[in-house]
Amino acid sequence: MLLACRELTKTFVAAPVLKGGYFHIEEKEKAAVVGINGAGKSTLLNLITGQLAPDSGEVIFTKGRTMGYLTQHQGLEMTRSLYDEVASAKAGIFVMEDELRALEQQMKHLSGDALESAMERYSRLSHEFEAAGGYAARSEITGVIKGLGFSEDEYGKPAGVLSGGEKTRIALGKLLLSRPDLILLDEPTNHLDIASVAWLENYLKDYPGAVIVVSHDRYFLDRVVTKVIEVEEGVVSMYSGNYSAYAAKKQQLRAMRLQAWKNQQQEIRHQEEVIAKLKSFNREKSIKRAESREKMLGRIERLEKPHEIRDAMFFTLRPHETSGNDVLEISDLSKSYGGRPLFEHLSAGIKRGEHVALIGENGTGKSTILKIINGLIAPDEGSVKLGVKVTVGYYDQEQQLLDDSLTLFDEVRSAYPGMTDTEIRSTLAAFLFTGDDVFKLVGDLSGGERGRLSLAKLILSPCNFLILDEPTNHLDITSREILEDALSQYTGTVLAVSHDRYFLNRVATRILELENGVLTSTAGNYDDHLEEMAKRRENALQAAGKGAERLSSDAAALTDSALERKIKKEAETIRRRRENEIRKTEERIEALETRTAEIDSLFADESVATDLAKVTELSREKDELSAELAGLYAKWEELTL
Repeated sequence: MLLACRELTKTFVAAPVLKGGYFHIEEKEKAAVVGINGAGKSTLLNLITGQLAPDSGEVIFTKGRTMGYLTQHQGLEMTRSLYDEVASAKAGIFVMEDELRALEQQMKHLSGDALESAMERYSRLSHEFEAAGGYAARSEITGVIKGLGFSEDEYGKPAGVLSGGEKTRIALGKLLLSRPDLILLDEPTNHLDIASVAWLENYLKDYPGAVIVVSHDRYFLDRVVTKVIEVEEGVVSMYSGNYSAYAAKKQQLRAMRLQAWKNQQQEIRHQEEVIAKLKSFNREKSIKRAESREKMLGRIERLEKPHEIRDAMFFTLRPHETSGNDVLEISDLSKSYGGRPLFEHLSAGIKRGEHVALIGENGTGKSTILKIINGLIAPDEGSVKLGVKVTVGYYDQEQQLLDDSLTLFDEVRSAYPGMTDTEIRSTLAAFLFTGDDVFKLVGDLSGGERGRLSLAKLILSPCNFLILDEPTNHLDITSREILEDALSQYTGTVLAVSHDRYFLNRVATRILELENGVLTSTAGNYDDHLEEMAKRRENALQAAGKGAERLSSDAAALTDSALERKIKKEAETIRRRRENEIRKTEERIEALETRTAEIDSLFADESVATDLAKVTELSREKDELSAELAGLYAKWEELTL
């Protein structure tokens, strides 16, 4: 066992946050901490790391093990480049490498005891360097940086000029590369696009240590964790399995508790009726029996009715008017910033009733497209046309459409002056703003509260076309599920930008992916999109390998000779490109295999075998050659299928 937490309690300003419970983490185990916003998840992590002291209970962490905790902008040196800042996590390895190179130079000029001592030090240090993954350190650093969504032309950027999200990604990269025995991550998928989240999933699944992650990304949790730690009403509970297994078990337990409560309530009512009946007889014996039953009833430990946030927060989205069949038409749309094209010549259409998700890597221009559709910014070229009777409701991920100087009550009133005070309060209460909460300033709200306020305004708008920019950001899991339920039943049209794959699976009926300036459309939800794109890639590979004959055959059947020549030319280009790639790969394989054979021969040379520095250098070179050859063999096999 790596970590155990027993009966932890913590109170802030007379408000208890944690009230006890127990969980443990085994070596290499991957666990999630879940709960609604404000439940105490971050407090629990701070107790584990020792940043907070519990009022009672204990945190037991195995002696001699290391722990790493991701916090925003964690220990960044702002003047260092992005690459150097991430690489600093491997500073110890580079110190060893520098010493090894220095020893190699020194040994050229030493003899006798001095040489023997240097060789002994070199041998020990070489083993330490290899055990620490020194030979693969640079490729690991590059892999992590690229996996987190940075391109090579960003490596030299000073950390100080990066955005908050980019700095958080750097901190995450440093933490992953430092390889502690236990990693604690608080919302690690924030600021990551879908491709980077998928990379992080695979990295964490294969991570040799244990991981505790706080996240609202259910798709991510399903793929990574095997245990769920729940914080509910201050009590910590432990469940085995991924998020979906936990959710099913939780629902089952709640149904059992609800049934037990109903059974008890029925029994209580029955006993009260019997007691009332006995008393109505107005005889001494009946009254004594009634008093006896009253005492028994008073000793019953009454169960509390199970409840959850879904019992309190519920809303329905309904279009006030039916739009025409053509809801949106984007034609030849282009936009640049600072002379750099963001996207060019995009065209797409959306029909009534479709729930379309726009996905793509960070920085491709998804939010910009939504702002152009809403008229907030102008395109450089092209046009956006809304259909007949289309009314737009816009959810902005940054909530810039909210006025920070207004109270929640006045924010709703300013948007819908015709509503009565009671109607405004009722709407806000449906989104968990009750009592004096309605008089809070919008500027004082948390991200999740701002999201709920934006949703409250959205359901009041007379729209039939919802445009949503990252609607699940800042929402806890329960709030996300409520939003998904409402959107799934919405009969109007939806266009949403989201990195939340669970949300996309539940809501989307079509996916538009923006990649390399091209929009690709697939029918269905996110998983359907992945399946379809995999099929298209497979078909493309087959076309590249066997397409020349097929394309020539197809072309022969065409009467348009110009088109026939074009298709044949494309097929020939594909064939030549593929043959050229095969030739280059085979030449490189031959060169590497020759060098590997040379190294094996050198190992057999007595003069080389007794030279420790030379043996170490050749061993390192052979490892690098073997790694490259493995990749080339796989590439050659794919090209020749």
